[in-house]
Amino acid sequence: MPAAQNHFDVIIVGAGLSGVGAAYHLQTRCPEKSFVILEGRERIGGTWDLFRYPGIRSDSDMYTLGYRFRPWRKPKAIADGPSIREYVNDTAAHYGIGDHIRFTHSVTSASWSSKDACWTVTATHDGAPVQFTCGFLWMCSGYYRYDQGYTPDFPGADQFSGRIVHPQHWPEDLDYQDKKIVVIGSGATAVTLIPSMADKAAHITMLQRSPTYMFSMPADSPLASFLKRILPESVVYRLIRWQRILLQQFAFKMARRFPQGTRRNLIKMTKERLPEGYEVGKHFAPTYNPWDQRICVVPDDDLFEAIGDGRASVVTDKVKTFTPKGIMLESGNELEADIIITATGLNVQIVGGAELAVDGKPVNLGDTFTYKGLMLSDVPNFASVFGYTNASWTLRADLVSDYVCRLMNYMDENGFVEAAPHNADPAMKREPFLDFSSGYVMRAVDSLPKQGDRAPWRQPQDYATDFFRLKYSKLDDGVMRFRKASSEAVQSLETKPVPAAAE
Repeated sequence: MPAAQNHFDVIIVGAGLSGVGAAYHLQTRCPEKSFVILEGRERIGGTWDLFRYPGIRSDSDMYTLGYRFRPWRKPKAIADGPSIREYVNDTAAHYGIGDHIRFTHSVTSASWSSKDACWTVTATHDGAPVQFTCGFLWMCSGYYRYDQGYTPDFPGADQFSGRIVHPQHWPEDLDYQDKKIVVIGSGATAVTLIPSMADKAAHITMLQRSPTYMFSMPADSPLASFLKRILPESVVYRLIRWQRILLQQFAFKMARRFPQGTRRNLIKMTKERLPEGYEVGKHFAPTYNPWDQRICVVPDDDLFEAIGDGRASVVTDKVKTFTPKGIMLESGNELEADIIITATGLNVQIVGGAELAVDGKPVNLGDTFTYKGLMLSDVPNFASVFGYTNASWTLRADLVSDYVCRLMNYMDENGFVEAAPHNADPAMKREPFLDFSSGYVMRAVDSLPKQGDRAPWRQPQDYATDFFRLKYSKLDDGVMRFRKASSEAVQSLETKPVPAAAE
């Protein structure tokens, strides 16, 4: 078999929701560009293929989490994981994207050469290193480690006689029928797991150190169902998509402007869905303001119904130690359990954990600034997708694709081989990349790129701002530095030996 091609105009890393979307935009708007998608796992889907725990679902509605170029057509606005995985797979098949994917290629490093005006990307495949080269590197690898979820070092964990499971590594053989289950955590994963497992379990308890804000909404869209009876489906999709976008942005801005009012409304909504006299103030009234951490969606009140009929319960306390029979709490109470599920979060990791270098000098991500939330200061021909924390990930992934394709076309039209944003103000204030107090963010804050105190070095978490800034703003803005190829650079690229690739 002949050696596979290993030089491309563009390398996309990751074949999940972002990577498949990036490939569609690239082949549509830059049809002359050759590209490959390097995917570390065996299948398409990213998050939606990795997570297999009971009830796995989106915590954003599919009218905005779905691609704008391929409407979500199923009735459920809050969709289950298998349906989303099928949607991503079908999208890749429909547009011929699967033919561009190299599976089980885990990218470990990428090095930019200004002399050659290209990246050398090293991946591991079948236990051996494989190298590729490209003119532009586009990271769509998500924001967390796929191989390892986060679990605190719980004292006495080795004493527990039952089974301890992290949702990121859900075992296919886990039998929880008539078992007592404790889920540690109160984020989206726990809120999904508990009502999904409550029907089979003897009892399931959500053990939380501190409460989380909950927002109840229908899994289906009544408005969409009505409009489909009188309007074409494509029109309904666009209307509902924009309705959801505007509502998301309005709710977020109101929460930030009027946090106490938003807090009262969220707690009131929760209280109305739980039994009379339930300790809502203890279990569902966080000390932080709304959207300082992500708000959990409760579709069709499923979590509240499980609590209300006694199949599930909530305990707000801290773990003192695991015991042979369960968990001893700091209050002195013991929770008995046959299975403990540690829904304790993710290990944040951007650019897929790959080590970056520019002209032989390692790039310390924590020392860089993010340009428009998608490029890194002084790192040429490079983009990384990071979605919204207050809305659907794909909304921003689509806009990033708009910008990257515009940038590459602009470079080709003007004969540029290099584009890199540069901060000319050494006194610019360094601020965290994410304005979020969630544990998974705080644990990674030092290793993440930083924001500046002004545009274009800030990510506004605002779709309307991004819509115009990424789709229509001037590319040569005085911050982005472009370079044309020297005759030496062109000759070097043309004669560069091509590393051996996997067959």
